[in-house]
Amino acid sequence: MNETIRAAREIITGYSGRPLRIMEVCGTHTHEIFRLGIRGLLPESIDLISGPGCPVCVTAVGFIDEACWLALEQGCIVCTFGDLIRVPGTEMSLAGARAKGADVRPVYSPLDAVEIAKENPDRQVAFLAVGFETTTPSACLAAKQAKAAGLKNFSLLTANKTMPNAYQALVGSADAFLYPGHVNAITGNAVCQRLCEEQGVSGVVAGFTAAELLTAMAVTVKLLGEGKPFFRNCYPRVVRDEGNPAAIRLMEEVMEPCDSEWRGLGMIPGSGMKLREAYADYDARIKYHMPVITGRPNPACRCGDVLQGKCRPSDCKVFGKGCTPLHPVGACMVSDEGACAAYYQYATN
Repeated sequence: MNETIRAAREIITGYSGRPLRIMEVCGTHTHEIFRLGIRGLLPESIDLISGPGCPVCVTAVGFIDEACWLALEQGCIVCTFGDLIRVPGTEMSLAGARAKGADVRPVYSPLDAVEIAKENPDRQVAFLAVGFETTTPSACLAAKQAKAAGLKNFSLLTANKTMPNAYQALVGSADAFLYPGHVNAITGNAVCQRLCEEQGVSGVVAGFTAAELLTAMAVTVKLLGEGKPFFRNCYPRVVRDEGNPAAIRLMEEVMEPCDSEWRGLGMIPGSGMKLREAYADYDARIKYHMPVITGRPNPACRCGDVLQGKCRPSDCKVFGKGCTPLHPVGACMVSDEGACAAYYQYATN
């Protein structure tokens, strides 16, 4: 055990102050903290809760219904990241739509969907653009390439989200945030610093290795014990204060802010991204004159409460019973970054 890990572990295990609630905003953090056994180091006074850091999990039910409408009613080839296929909609998932004959294809990148459109000029292709600032630039690049190539058979169904207003909606839900390192690598640290200075919101940017996560946890615990608001970047090898200017410019060129619905958090003003007017021909909702589709989540599912840190996945009555990775009731059990999937994999086995 190296000295960094040893020192961080001693700070965490030796904490004996007031009860603390620390929110791991990032779904990957949730899984890695479980996998590395870090939860087992925490004293009872430290409560580690999950937040809305899984892009598939926070995508609203209505978006799945819209995607099924494109696949079944419009006959589009629907291209998507793989874990979105099994997320339940109001009546069915995309897997259910595929069972009805829809052409639903998993891809690794939005650019793969552009290539599929080029290869199938007689078919309409729609890519399901979900994700935070980490994946939005690739969706923007896909729209830009499709426009440059003059493609008439490609569009995006957007559910891209940005984290700053979500942090705002979560103020007061925890004593400190573990900020997602990959998001801050794009956006930089200004938003987190401003939350600290203007609203007293404490948080630490965390990486993903054992040493980085333990260091971030130790810094959080130590500074919370001092009783003053703080912000620290504990992932400096990747995250710079200015973020990634090229990625930011690309997003600003192709997309603009819009109101967006988050599972559990509801409609958050200015927290989404949609295509600008110059790219309206590639907006699936405009292109297909899509009707307003409002999804209805399964009332047995508590994903919304999990994503706000109001309950643990194991508090849900259907967790591990009616809801499992093979037969998910909610998105948090489907995604590789979902809190329910992490609890099911690590806490029940």
